[in-house]
Amino acid sequence: MKSVDGGEVDLALATKIAQEIENIDKTLKVEEIQDLVEKKLMASKYKDAAKNYMNYRYLRTMARSQYKELMDSIAEKLSAKNVQNQNANVDEASFGGRMGEANDVVTRKYALEYIVSPKTKANHENNEIYIHDLNAYAVGSHNCLSIPFDHLLENGFNTRQTDVRPAQSINTAFQLVAVIFQLQSLQQFGGVSATHLDWTMVPYVRKSFYKHYVDGLKYINGKDTQFIQEQVYDIINDPDCFEKYLSIDSDWWKKDEKAYQYALDMTTKECYQAVEGMYHNLNTLQSRSGNQLPFTSINYGTCTLPEGRMVIKALLDTSIKGIGKLHKTSIFPCGIFQYMKGVNDKLGTPNYDLYRLALKSTSLRLYPNYANVDWSGNAGYDINDPKTYFSTMGCRTANGWDINGMGQTKDGRGNICPTTIIMPTLAMEAEEMVDTFTEENQPDVVEVFMELLDKKIHEAKDSLIERFDWICSQSPDAAKFMYENGVMAGYVPEEGIRSALKHGTLAIGQIGLAETLQILIGKDHTTKAGMELAKRIEQLFKDRCAEFKQEYKLNFGVYYTPAENLCYTAMKKFKAKYGVIKNVSDKDFFTNSIHVPVWKDMSPFKKIDIESQLTGYSSAGCITYVELDAGVKNNLDALETIVNYAMDKDIPYFAINVPNDTCLECGYTDEIGDSCPVCGAINIQRLRRVTGYLTGNYTTAFNKGKQQEVEMRVKHQRFNNQVKDDC
Repeated sequence: MKSVDGGEVDLALATKIAQEIENIDKTLKVEEIQDLVEKKLMASKYKDAAKNYMNYRYLRTMARSQYKELMDSIAEKLSAKNVQNQNANVDEASFGGRMGEANDVVTRKYALEYIVSPKTKANHENNEIYIHDLNAYAVGSHNCLSIPFDHLLENGFNTRQTDVRPAQSINTAFQLVAVIFQLQSLQQFGGVSATHLDWTMVPYVRKSFYKHYVDGLKYINGKDTQFIQEQVYDIINDPDCFEKYLSIDSDWWKKDEKAYQYALDMTTKECYQAVEGMYHNLNTLQSRSGNQLPFTSINYGTCTLPEGRMVIKALLDTSIKGIGKLHKTSIFPCGIFQYMKGVNDKLGTPNYDLYRLALKSTSLRLYPNYANVDWSGNAGYDINDPKTYFSTMGCRTANGWDINGMGQTKDGRGNICPTTIIMPTLAMEAEEMVDTFTEENQPDVVEVFMELLDKKIHEAKDSLIERFDWICSQSPDAAKFMYENGVMAGYVPEEGIRSALKHGTLAIGQIGLAETLQILIGKDHTTKAGMELAKRIEQLFKDRCAEFKQEYKLNFGVYYTPAENLCYTAMKKFKAKYGVIKNVSDKDFFTNSIHVPVWKDMSPFKKIDIESQLTGYSSAGCITYVELDAGVKNNLDALETIVNYAMDKDIPYFAINVPNDTCLECGYTDEIGDSCPVCGAINIQRLRRVTGYLTGNYTTAFNKGKQQEVEMRVKHQRFNNQVKDDC
């Protein structure tokens, strides 16, 4: 007798086994029946069949186990039983958050099992090279983008449902900025930014001013239509008169003092209302699952035209004022003041007053942060083109020099995909490798680590190319708004989306420099020996990225990863494998990238001195910040001294952390203890910086590791202290 697959069937044996099972005087489970079948087959001449049957059972058991594990994970996310706060901007307990997290369980597993290469998967699972946002990897979306607002506001844009006309006023322009931020955030998984919003808004301030000026002529001075046509409209529409007449500060407008003053007052009012509207929109329009707001950043501060100055002042005043009925600190957008020598850096420069206003806002609201336009890493920018000025995302992501033709232009470019090397794991692996050698032939652990790190940097490069190719294989229909409207620059339909993506950055990140140094030499980079090795490590990253950039004609760059969630999850895996190691894993988080450990007691200048020796190795983004107490709001001179010092030390991106607590009963804002000193309430929002961005109450919005990091942060208040064996 033949089986369905053509093999022989021993009907007699099969019948005998079936009868024996039937004669057993109890109800058998399926597994028990299968055990009996295995036993009988092994006792027969069909041992090969028994082995095949056993293998089949094993594979089925594994499949059921994996399926159950997946279903359990989904159930856990849907019930919000184990909220991890992997993203401080996501409410994992909300309906949308639970749905998003459950979906992510599936898409992450799919990406890991069916898309990434075995080597990339192994590095990820071994806690060596982390693959960011596996859920986004599954669908092939990219990370972040600096949006070309100049282009979109001037030309309008299309959406799935309709088209949007060009902006004709400052109010409309700011409304559209919020809309565009929302639309683009749905085309990607990371942040969105405006690179020079003050310059962008100049023509729209003028458009509003002209309308108000005409209204002033009509309703204040009673001028007729013919007069207005001859005296105003013809001038406005004459391109040859642009430079002479169109500035709102032109003497031409002041020929009619009443109309001029009316127009100036109304334009200023409209500008403030428009900025307030944008702030409220960006803090309320949840466009992603988990009640997540778009990660938005706005760079500004260098425009010296009266229109640009009006916009900068409105942005800063609105930041200081706060939002909502309690005037709470705005979480988004992340304000970034572009510090530029000769423009706003000292008394006598055109925008120094706005720099002082920025410092006041920082002291009260933590924003703005500070981008160094003159940073050496942005060499070659065009002083006459704000699109080339150094700008950044709130988290720290930045675009360096584009090898594919866009130079230092930032608009329309972004980080396509990042990956992060978990260096403490490599340091421990290097130690284990050294331990296998005899004492007579034992290599230096540092040299073994450097070889291993070099290998992993190459593998990180390979994983990024894999992901880049996967993203490039997607249809432009997946991100119609972005490609059809030129939001990502360089797109040529005939060449596919790679024509645009090639201008972005492929970022090789890192985490845990301080812990790595402790493992290797027992000292971190606050010491001379530690700093010497740190520079060697960072030089290797820089050299390899430069080589990859030339070889593959893609913008590889060194990235100092924010590690908002990774600092905790990577440490959990590390501790599970290596246990608790003093000065390494005796806490719940890894130190963020190249930062000085948060518990180190030193002056702000010392911290800047140390980190400034390493920030120049990064081209894809980094941040330095210092911790100060709430008293800084009463000492702007001290704050200015610190920011100036950071800029002079060639820090590209700098932030100030100050306690920002708000009583949710009366609105009092300061560093608050257990209860509000004004009304006695205990309902306090304790706002802190995650990395570059702010978040809600850190005691609930941060993961366990990040909460611990916040609690361990030491304020850099002492100005004369020294670190032992300091670098």
